[in-house]
Amino acid sequence: MQKKLLLKVCIIVALMLLLGIPLLMIQSTVRERMAYRDDAARSIAEDSVGEQTVVGPVLVIPYVEEIESRDEDGADGKPRTKTRTVRRHHLVYPDDLKVGGSIATERRYRGIHQVLVYNGQYEFGGVYVVPLLADLPRSGANARVTTVGRPYVSLPIADVRGVRAIPKMNWNGATLEFEQGARLGAYQSGMHAVLPADTLAAPAQAKFSFKLNLAGMERQYFVPVGRNNVVALASNWPHPQFGGRFLPEERKVGDAGFTATWRVPSLASNVQQQLSAMAQDGWKGAVPVAGSPASSAAAHAALARGDGAGAGQGASFDTSVDKFSVAFIEPVNIYSQADRASKYGLLFVALTFAAFFVFEILKGLPIHPVQYALVGMALALFFLLLLGLSEHAPFAVAYLVASAACIGLLSYYLGYVLRDRWRGLAFGSGLILLYAALYGLLVSENNALVLGSLLLFAVLAALMVATRKVDWYRIES
Repeated sequence: MQKKLLLKVCIIVALMLLLGIPLLMIQSTVRERMAYRDDAARSIAEDSVGEQTVVGPVLVIPYVEEIESRDEDGADGKPRTKTRTVRRHHLVYPDDLKVGGSIATERRYRGIHQVLVYNGQYEFGGVYVVPLLADLPRSGANARVTTVGRPYVSLPIADVRGVRAIPKMNWNGATLEFEQGARLGAYQSGMHAVLPADTLAAPAQAKFSFKLNLAGMERQYFVPVGRNNVVALASNWPHPQFGGRFLPEERKVGDAGFTATWRVPSLASNVQQQLSAMAQDGWKGAVPVAGSPASSAAAHAALARGDGAGAGQGASFDTSVDKFSVAFIEPVNIYSQADRASKYGLLFVALTFAAFFVFEILKGLPIHPVQYALVGMALALFFLLLLGLSEHAPFAVAYLVASAACIGLLSYYLGYVLRDRWRGLAFGSGLILLYAALYGLLVSENNALVLGSLLLFAVLAALMVATRKVDWYRIES
């Protein structure tokens, strides 16, 4: 009767909704495993090294400026001149900066979780236009430069634990060794190389070069500080992800790895303005303002010692400047794939139940709600099995094993439920097509919408064709 048919439909819909509960629990488990993986990555970063950012190199010229001002309201009613002493830093950026790098990758494990780390061999080279003492910026007509400290080249690095050897810089033929600390305002993490005392004696173009062996995890950032910047990288990793404000002008990606070249002129970025503003903000806490000869002498002595070269916190590293990056990513993130797959779980259950229901209508063979529920639970457990296997085997292998196990179990069980072994095998063949379609959706993320739409249309068309001659008003159940 029609009431029995309606009751059966309501029971099937209720079972589908109830099966949504274990599917939601499986999705929650996937998110928990993703969180565990992120914790493992943070743990490896804390124990070794994290993502890297390289800023510079930047030439820093520290100097003391005395500013005279006229005080019209002196203590005795007569005007007098006051002198204010300020320490300043002038930043000089490379005219041409070239960076070449070769990056090798490897995997680090924390339990069953793995993280990609890399070791980069970089070569920096370029030219600075060194200014004259008379060209150093002043606060006004009443300001004069009294003392100039030793200029140095600053190279901020996000995580200095990744430095594998102390680099030495070639500066116009002289060999200089880098020292600890970036000394670039708010940037303290990194290193610097103190230049010869006569660097500012005469205007010149200073050529520099140095090699940097730097390790990191998952992503490498570069901040293009030069007037013209050319960065060329090569790696054995075949799945790079390019990001940041600038994409490579040239790239080649293959199974053997990738090569990429960035060309970034200063006209295309605000790096120099951003660095100058940030550096001066970081130095504000180290700028003494005084009028007494004693404080002026203290400022000169501090400059000579190099105190207060950077007043920022040593642990801070501002990465808000314009930059670009290359990330070393896994081609298949098992947790994101498992999460996406589990979102199709209810669709799997709905399609299978719809096929059962149509079979009941066409063959007149009743299927008990308990049998519906058992089949639905087997379909749901596929996603949990997929998650567990993918943590220990490649995703494709895990998917094949999990789907084969579920299809085999359901084909065997349905052979008895439908009272015909061949009917069970026929349903198993349909499930093979369904699981194959799901795998196509997972591995073709860019085409997931169109493939999913075509799949639903094909299933609806098949149901409509199969039930085209059914007289729903005369069905008895």
